[in-house]
Amino acid sequence: MTSLANNLYRFGEFSLDPQGRALTRGEEAVPLTPKAFDVLLLLIQNAGRTVTKDELLKSAWPDSFVEESNLTQTIFMVRKALDEAPDRRYIVTVQGQGYRFVVPVTEAAIARPGLESPVVGPKMKNPAVTDLAITDLAISDLAVTDLAVKDGREILLPAHPRSFRSWRSAFIALAAIAFVLIVGLILWPGLWPGRLANGPVQQSGRIMLAVLPFQNLTGDAAQEYVSDGLTEEMLTQLGNLNPQRLGVIARTSVMHYKDSHTPLDQIGRELNVQYVLEGSVRRESERVRITAQLIQVKDQTHVWARQYDRELKDLLPLEAEVAQEIAQEIQLTFDGRKEAGNQSLAPSQSSEGHDLYLKGLYFFNKRTPAGLQQAIEYFQQATAKDPAYAPAYAGLAKAYAIRSAYSGEPDSEFIPKARAAAAKALEIDPNSSEAHTALALIIQNHDWDWQTSEKEFRRAIELNPNDATAHHWYAEHLTWLGRFNEALEESERAHQLDPLSLIITADNGAILYFSRNYDAAIEKWRSVQDMDPVFMRAHLIEGAYVEKGMFAEALADNEKVRPTISDAAYWAWRAYILGRSGQTTEAHAAIHKLLETGKSSPVDPLAFAQAFAGMGDKDQALSWLEKAYAQHSNGLTSLKVEPAFDPLRADRRFGDLLRRVGLSP
Repeated sequence: MTSLANNLYRFGEFSLDPQGRALTRGEEAVPLTPKAFDVLLLLIQNAGRTVTKDELLKSAWPDSFVEESNLTQTIFMVRKALDEAPDRRYIVTVQGQGYRFVVPVTEAAIARPGLESPVVGPKMKNPAVTDLAITDLAISDLAVTDLAVKDGREILLPAHPRSFRSWRSAFIALAAIAFVLIVGLILWPGLWPGRLANGPVQQSGRIMLAVLPFQNLTGDAAQEYVSDGLTEEMLTQLGNLNPQRLGVIARTSVMHYKDSHTPLDQIGRELNVQYVLEGSVRRESERVRITAQLIQVKDQTHVWARQYDRELKDLLPLEAEVAQEIAQEIQLTFDGRKEAGNQSLAPSQSSEGHDLYLKGLYFFNKRTPAGLQQAIEYFQQATAKDPAYAPAYAGLAKAYAIRSAYSGEPDSEFIPKARAAAAKALEIDPNSSEAHTALALIIQNHDWDWQTSEKEFRRAIELNPNDATAHHWYAEHLTWLGRFNEALEESERAHQLDPLSLIITADNGAILYFSRNYDAAIEKWRSVQDMDPVFMRAHLIEGAYVEKGMFAEALADNEKVRPTISDAAYWAWRAYILGRSGQTTEAHAAIHKLLETGKSSPVDPLAFAQAFAGMGDKDQALSWLEKAYAQHSNGLTSLKVEPAFDPLRADRRFGDLLRRVGLSP
């Protein structure tokens, strides 16, 4: 669709004015964040055509490296603003590609002073509308902060509601807001009795804080790593400050809000936090200014603001210096008592190494074979740039440790590399929670030493109670042991620290599935698929469908995810589903395809065990389980709780295997 500079786009009850950056429904203004507006405009301008994720990311975030989850979140915000419903669709997800605007759009020039306003007729036909899922996100008015000067220093004044456009202008004019300070002042109710006495913080005994991504106001996109580095430093420093009293939301959740300008009350609801830290970095000649403000979400009042001016010599040591200075000042609010934990805070000494580490985390959280391989490559590059950077080695260990679970390849190639990377991380930093978490998973999945594994998980959580991954993987550990209530409690702790994490939500569904709560598992996994239709872990839903006798749904899901999974995983699941549904001939054909796949590339024997279990061939299933045992397949960790193997449990050979894997006396 060709657009004019002054045109107005009309669709349904809505009108969108690109020049005025306004969306209206009839006469009523519909609030949209800047990024949501940019995304909606591009979709409308290309109505009827699939706009790829890459196009949308480059259009809305042209100068920033942002995670794909930012786009997913923004699309949901747009859908909510348009008030979508099952019978009223505007945007559909094209799996593995992008999004398409699917309602008729017309253009009309807007009458403005000095401009003509010819009407431009309809530009597209009514395209077909397909199913999509809608997340219930609320959009509310934004608030801005005034900037004043007192005694030659900038200070931040309380927020006042304003129109979206004036907020945006004021925010840009603000320049900087940045490093958190008085978190310590809110850590003890006695210091702020009026502020905390009646709030949820006192009831729970733990304050929840979100450190929003620091804004890069240097005017140079190449300096993005500086603001990202500051965000990472503050997450580490504050997460370690007093974990029993202060919970800090994990990076994967807060990065959803990078460059989004999402209203603070919406952030508070989505992350379930009482306080938010906003920050920015501005460069002035050979100096850098870091500013921050701590905001109470419920009334958007500013609890504290600080500004740091430093010479621009070496930014990475500067990040650590300022973060530690803030932490020290906060500790002074405890009457001089030191409340910090044991977690080491050594930053990377290489800006490139740190940037590569952040990119590794991004691809690690995709939880796909290709994503994990890319994560491994980035973590390896980070260790090459900074051989003394423990987090990069810990990230490498975790990526190797879960690689086979997502690729279907045997563990033998990956576990030695995972173990070596974890050992290197602990050699550099014995108090690395991430490294202890990685080691716990390796010991669990490959050594089947359940006591030592649990000890390592507990050590990781002791070192950093705000480590969402440690809680997440410990919840999975408890699941394999059949301790489902404890597992759900740990999963909830992980979710509290990382509320927008798809993998944590998906694995919460897995706990429900393994505990035989199939309806709740299906509901949980569907919610994940609403956010990301091809998120791999959520497609364990096929197992729940089978247990419910919903074979058509299981096969449909298997086809839907086929482009993103390995051939071995696809044929193993297909054989299992067809076998359980009584379609013997088709199941045998699928097993034949699986065997053919195994001739050209390594396949985890557990895939064959699952397929033959679905066929009801106990001898073949047990034979392949023995092969999985010989190869130390990490999938055997689920042996005690996996419903697919329930028909084998009465067999003496299965009981013996359970004992050897350490899952029975």
